[in-house]
Amino acid sequence: MVFTIIIAFISLMGLMVLHELGHFILAKKFGVKVEEFGIGYPPKILGKKIGETIYSLNLLPFGAFVRIPGEIGKTDDPRGFSSQPVSKRFLIIIGGVLSFWIIAIILFSIVFSLGTPIAIEDEIDSNLVDPRVQITGLVADSPAELSGLKPGDTIRKLEIDNQQLTVNKIKEVQEFTNAHLGQEIILTIERGKEVFDVRITPRISPPMGEGPMGVALIRTAIKSYPWYTAPWQGIIATVNMTGAIIQGYWQAISSFLSGRPSGVQLTGPVGIFHLFTQASQLGVNYFIQFIGMIALYIALFNILPIPAVDGGKLFFLGIEAIRKRPISPKIEERVTAVFFMALILLMVFVTIKDIIRIF
Repeated sequence: MVFTIIIAFISLMGLMVLHELGHFILAKKFGVKVEEFGIGYPPKILGKKIGETIYSLNLLPFGAFVRIPGEIGKTDDPRGFSSQPVSKRFLIIIGGVLSFWIIAIILFSIVFSLGTPIAIEDEIDSNLVDPRVQITGLVADSPAELSGLKPGDTIRKLEIDNQQLTVNKIKEVQEFTNAHLGQEIILTIERGKEVFDVRITPRISPPMGEGPMGVALIRTAIKSYPWYTAPWQGIIATVNMTGAIIQGYWQAISSFLSGRPSGVQLTGPVGIFHLFTQASQLGVNYFIQFIGMIALYIALFNILPIPAVDGGKLFFLGIEAIRKRPISPKIEERVTAVFFMALILLMVFVTIKDIIRIF
């Protein structure tokens, strides 16, 4: 558990450092002065000046930063941020956002190279690595939900009266349960590194479309790609997942505006670390894939037109491009400060909810 938390912490720190590295690289590319590239936040533990830039390691391990003169307010330095044309400032800001997508592509490429679970049909029997039947959904108040089963669980064996059946096809589970309706059967479940038995009595007359146990099943197997095609698969996965996240956001907003429950559950640092723990139990591939998903979620949040994140800076730049003159630095600073405090309060609220929900 402690080791997983450490790895999760290092992973999130790595994402933040690489994000700031995106800003840093573009700033250097355009000849903009970078005063400091820091890992963590002050007070400073150590630092070394190379050229005109200080590279520092700081005490508070909550991210990273790039200090550029004129990034907040105005500067007379011709190489400062505020002295650059709108197009260069736009690219420097967007460089940090794009870094998340680049990270996701790299991580997904690694996953596809190592091997990733894919959905397969029952009829496929050859060249399969670790075929399994997994639970993808549970019906409320069904025997499966009441027994404590969860999405992601793998059904390894079915048993009744000392008669065992090792399964790796959906139809085997369906035929076994249909043959023993109303009788208590034992399911051997694999959940991460845990293997345990669950007792369930399949319903004789379940509601329409729910099935005797009340589960949705999928058959999966591990498939790997050659190193030269894995990056392309990584790009496809990144594009598809980005689209799925955007679609999920849009559905949540539509539901909220129409007064229907959105089904969205906000997650703070505690909840994210809990998800990291669950992903680590499923194996290295799942863990790497989860980090890639986190990178995409952060990227899409970071590009929203909210002051205090990169999308807010892009929003102010857009206004400047239309007005042909920048917004007053004092107004920008005040608006950013208000939204920053609002985000902090939201994070505290969500963290409290996570603690109550998980513990």
